[in-house]
Amino acid sequence: MLDLDLLPILLPAFVAGLLVLSTHVLLGRQVLKRGIIFIDLAIAQVAALGAIVAHMDHRIEELPFSHVWMPAIFALAGAGFIAWLSKRFADELEAIIGCFYVLSAVAAMLLLSNDPHGAELLKQLMSGQILWVNWSQLVLPAIVSAIILAVVVLKPQVLEGAGFYFLFAIVITLSVELVGVYLVFSTLILPALALNKYQGKGVLALTYVVGFVGYLAGLILSASYDLPSGAAIVAALAVSAVLMRVLLSVKKSETVSSSTT
Repeated sequence: MLDLDLLPILLPAFVAGLLVLSTHVLLGRQVLKRGIIFIDLAIAQVAALGAIVAHMDHRIEELPFSHVWMPAIFALAGAGFIAWLSKRFADELEAIIGCFYVLSAVAAMLLLSNDPHGAELLKQLMSGQILWVNWSQLVLPAIVSAIILAVVVLKPQVLEGAGFYFLFAIVITLSVELVGVYLVFSTLILPALALNKYQGKGVLALTYVVGFVGYLAGLILSASYDLPSGAAIVAALAVSAVLMRVLLSVKKSETVSSSTT
């Protein structure tokens, strides 16, 4: 059973998840459309690399908000590099992005190899610590998410051009700080993948439903059974996506059957 005393911890974590979902659902659909699945992992890993570099240099670490702007610089540079690649190596882009991700991950491991707290920092960046998010940490992501959503609503064509990479880098930077690399990837891909073949009405709303159910169920499971929150949410998102896909498939089959009788 869920301990109601945990609500002060679970509520900001759930709001953090909703903030991540608010932008990642839109960007995830664009990622699938472009066929660049590894871009989220690559940019998230590069942002994490920026956080590690800031951690390694105490002069940078002591500067105000270095945990935000340093990963953002790395993410924007990575996004700019991928945007450049997309115009020159379009037929090999996915493979190159995958290599870019691996090289960033290896660089992070090498930088932290002699750090006594390196393993813990790497685990935090990969798996995230969403349960320890507090309300003050949500202010900047909330403002940025609102601005990005407004830009997309007022100028949807921004998702089609090179501006997509810029928005992607900003969003990923803030998301990695909140929920970690693995959950960033899962939030981008799983809800979008669940509705990828669906051609009916309300596709965007249903995509958000998949993410909403996944985060809610994952946090409840994590709190109820003392499970790692990030892993529990990723598993719940996967189950939510599969269930949505099955339900839509059943609905489609029933529609086809009724139309032929």
